[in-house]
Amino acid sequence: MLRAMHAAPGEPWTLAALADTAGVSRTTLAERFVKVVGTPPLTYLKDWRMTLAADLLAESTSTVAAVAHQVGYADAFGFSTAFKRFHGVNPTECRTACRT
Repeated sequence: MLRAMHAAPGEPWTLAALADTAGVSRTTLAERFVKVVGTPPLTYLKDWRMTLAADLLAESTSTVAAVAHQVGYADAFGFSTAFKRFHGVNPTECRTACRT
């Protein structure tokens, strides 16, 4: 499951899709995932996407919209809102701070 999320963070993952990939029910996936990882699958996915996004912003010249798309957001506005909620700064501020 982690491999699938890490390999394709931009996929439109749902709990049902993750469960299908793992070959288990949604309930089984959620329970096992929390037991092993410590957070629910979609919370882990959001955290992974935000961590990956910060790395992409720091290490590439991709636009915010391109980074948003790479990590599974349909538009830069929604991504920027989620990014600021998670990191406390907007993507452009993160890019500037991470490069210095």
